[in-house]
Amino acid sequence: MIDIPPHFFEVTYQGAHYPGSPKVNGLQGGANCQVFAYELLRHHGLKVPDFRSSDLWEDTIHTQQVTHLQPLDILLWNKTPNSWGAHVGVYIGNNQAVHLSKVNHTAVIWTLEHFLEQPAYKVFIGAKRILNNDA
Repeated sequence: MIDIPPHFFEVTYQGAHYPGSPKVNGLQGGANCQVFAYELLRHHGLKVPDFRSSDLWEDTIHTQQVTHLQPLDILLWNKTPNSWGAHVGVYIGNNQAVHLSKVNHTAVIWTLEHFLEQPAYKVFIGAKRILNNDA
């Protein structure tokens, strides 16, 4: 399992704080699921561009699709197989992921099975791993 500093669990969900938004300043003032995930990865020394979920899924320069999960892999779910508007979380090990969502309002850790039980996350699109630190 990875270390998640306590302040990550104090971040509130703010849908308007998405990657590339002028309102984003790290986690200050809240974040959406993508900003939350990327800031956690950055905390662990990984560099990832500020992708929206569909751009993340299509990217092959900074990330690669993986089937065998490792801590710090980025996971995507949606209610359909479409990566546009997909929800993003970070795999932390032991069949669990941490994520920030509008429903929970703050970050929570769920089992991977729990995501699939939720109508909004019933389709696991896949996992991506950061390839380099040149973002």
